[in-house]
Amino acid sequence: MTLSMATKQSVITISEFTAAKQSRLFGLLKQSQFNGQLQLAAHSTEWTFEFYMGRLLYVMGGKQPMRRWYRYVKYFCPDLYVELSTLKTELSKLSKLDGNQNLPCWEYQLLGFWYSQQKISREQISQIIQSILVEVFFDISQTREVVYQVKPEHRLSNQLLLVNADTIIYKARMLWQSWLDAKLGDRSPDLAPIIRHPLELKKQVPEPLYRTLTMMLTGQLTLRDLSAKVNRDLVSLSVSLLPHVQQGTVELIDIDDLQPPISSLKLLDQSPKGPLIVCIDDSPAICRALEKVLGTADYQVHCIQDPLRAIAILLSKKPDLIFLDLVMPGTNGYELCNQLRRISSFKEIPIVILTGNDGMIDRMRARMVGASAFLSKPINPHQVLSVVERQLSKQASVEL
Repeated sequence: MTLSMATKQSVITISEFTAAKQSRLFGLLKQSQFNGQLQLAAHSTEWTFEFYMGRLLYVMGGKQPMRRWYRYVKYFCPDLYVELSTLKTELSKLSKLDGNQNLPCWEYQLLGFWYSQQKISREQISQIIQSILVEVFFDISQTREVVYQVKPEHRLSNQLLLVNADTIIYKARMLWQSWLDAKLGDRSPDLAPIIRHPLELKKQVPEPLYRTLTMMLTGQLTLRDLSAKVNRDLVSLSVSLLPHVQQGTVELIDIDDLQPPISSLKLLDQSPKGPLIVCIDDSPAICRALEKVLGTADYQVHCIQDPLRAIAILLSKKPDLIFLDLVMPGTNGYELCNQLRRISSFKEIPIVILTGNDGMIDRMRARMVGASAFLSKPINPHQVLSVVERQLSKQASVEL
């Protein structure tokens, strides 16, 4: 496939996105001296690569973009103060100088701003950007199928560093192979270790090591964060914790990304303007997953994690469709669905039940209380979008 072919299509799918296929895609962009963005997506994760003359400038997106940026800025620029309040002040100054309130790719522009003020060096910028790119390609190596879109829209006026994609892809492939060789392929470095059984762990390790582990393994830092904090390579650190994870004394858990200093972090230039969809689910992970899937399709999304407040919030929001978890503290999806159907405002609104139990009895009971559809967990992005489109189109025909 040539680049000219790719730009004629809105979205291209690549199966088995190996390092060789990565090199080929980025090689096509280099040959054509492409200026603009490559938007890449796999499941509910998105990345946006910025190019200048076919060379990589920067990448945004991913599962934890803020943790990634903070981690490498702090590691390579230890004397730089990057607390949230300071970043907001710096970005305010940059916004006034740039004359743009939105500041596209603000992380990259802030590095340039600091360089112009002689707060960081060109070498530090190079270390930060290349480390971010290697981490992203490492994550991409775990995907089987990706979709991408090429957008010839140049958003960055300054070129801090022109990066050869092949060099980054090679480094990421070597790191991924080391991760696999260490039997870590089924675990993500974005997980955070936390001690679950301290007394058992204390019996297994020397006292000095136990004190160190209790300070480190608090569930607040990911494996990648810890690697940077203790200045130890990611693979060896993860391997040292693996026996404790396998024994159950330490658990690897999902944690949220850090708070961004500005709100305009979405990859899309505009806020979603489509129908409003509300998700009622006490699981933060499910809420985040639905926000990503539906947000990229231009739907407005609002999540409610406290089911006892759901009806009051729904009455104020007036959603076009509701996702409703089946099992929640204090109530359940059947009861809440039944209550909603008794309210005139929600008699015709599509209600989609979410559950990990995909049984015939559950489906029949959901239908009896007025559910419009039934969706199994873990959620599949294609199924989510399909059921939303189907239910909203039914609703539109009813209104007509």
